[in-house]
This record gives sequence, C-alpha cells and structure tokens, in this order.
Amino acid sequence: MAIYQSARTLYHHGLRRFAQIRLRTSNAEPPQYHEGPIETSAPVHTAYVLLHAPRPPAEFPTKYNTRLSLELAMRAKKWGATVNFSWLDAQTALGATEERQSATVFSERGGRLEIPHVSLQNLNEVEAAISEHVQRSAPTELTPEEVHIYVCTHGARDCRCGERGKEVVEALRRSVTDPRIKIGEVGHVGGHKWAANLLVFPQGEWLGLVKPEDVPSINSWATNALEQGARPLRLSDPPSFPAHWRGRMGLSKEEQKDLLAKYQT
Repeated sequence: MAIYQSARTLYHHGLRRFAQIRLRTSNAEPPQYHEGPIETSAPVHTAYVLLHAPRPPAEFPTKYNTRLSLELAMRAKKWGATVNFSWLDAQTALGATEERQSATVFSERGGRLEIPHVSLQNLNEVEAAISEHVQRSAPTELTPEEVHIYVCTHGARDCRCGERGKEVVEALRRSVTDPRIKIGEVGHVGGHKWAANLLVFPQGEWLGLVKPEDVPSINSWATNALEQGARPLRLSDPPSFPAHWRGRMGLSKEEQKDLLAKYQT
C-alpha cells in the first residue's frame, strides 16, 4: 500500500511538473530576430500549388498532411512544384474537407491558375491541368488581376511563425484595402529563423524577417504591381525588398545569389 501511495504521489507530481514546463514553454518569448544573410534560402521550384485547407494554419498540428496532399506532392515533383496548404478566408474554405479542396497554382511562366475541385478521384485531370499550366509560354489572363500575399502562421511547427506571422498577417489585413490584394496564411514553408516569412504571387517572391512596420511598404509595392499588371518576375527583374529577399520562384540558387549581388552593389 505504501509503495502504491508513493507511486501515485510521484505520478501526480510528474503531471504537475509537466504542466508547469508546458506552460512556461507556451508562454516563452520567441528567440530574437535572426541576424545574418537570408538570400538564396528559398527552395528551387518552378511552381507553387496551394490547397485551400478547411482550417487556418494556426490550427494545424506540427506536421500536417493528407492523403490528397501527399499524392499531389509526389506527382508535383515531375513539374518541380511545391505543394502546401493555404487559408484565405472562411468563404474560400467553404465546403472544403481534407480529401476535397479547391486550389490555386502559381508558376514561373503561367502565372495564376484556379482549380475549383481537387480530390483523389479527379487527380489525373488535375495533374494534366497543372502540367499544361507550368509549360505555358505566357501568363494566364487571370494573372495580372490580383496579388496574393501568404504569411506562414504555422505556430505548432515553430512559435516564431505563429507569433510573428500572426502579427504580420493581422497588420496586412488592417493596412490593405484594395480587394485585388489577397491576404492569406500558409503552412510550413521552411526557415523558422527568418519569420515572419511571406510568399508573394504571381511574382514568386519569398520574403523573410518581415515585421509589422514593413507592411505599408509591402502594400504600396503590391498596389504598384497591380497598376503595371502583376506578373511572374524574371531573372532580369531586381529583387523586391533586398534586405528581406529569400529568393524567387523559377531561379536556381546560383541565379538568386548572383541577382541579389548585382543589386546590392
């Protein structure tokens, strides 16, 4: 009996200790902002596929995948594409489930493509549509009409993305009034230490170390891009926000490095 009581006491003490540690961890401040170069930290890719998830990334577990996303990601390797989950608003997510969603695709040549339904049942048709899209010689007619800004808010993966990403996406939603500039959230993109991380399409720009005070400049830049006709950026286009520039869709690591060096001198 004494052994039982002792074990029980130790068990409850352990639970309390775990709760205290968990509380301290969840309330802890994220590490300081990274100091150092962030260029060429974007992965090499020619297209980005965004599945519109039924819930925002702030509610994702540490690792979030579905049968649909895994199968699509496996096929996307043939096009050099990346697959991720995004969230624009409740209306966009209306009717979405883990096995049936809409999707937005951005590619270095084709710009923006909207796919209203993606499921395991129609994945062959979806694959054919995306494959054709990434091989286009010019952007779609939809492309110049909108600028999409996605902020990583996947807090379960890293607290920096959850806290800093949330601050930036909220600042963007307060600042942006043009309905053609879509503000969304995205799952894990890699590079927690560069949070807040932004993906900007159709330009294909990856930005890191973004803070709420940077939002007015980003808003102005997006507005100017729409006035000129938003499009995927090429090797000949200068980096957007060099101090925050992680890279660009469609460029190799070496091309990204050389491009940034050209405009830093």
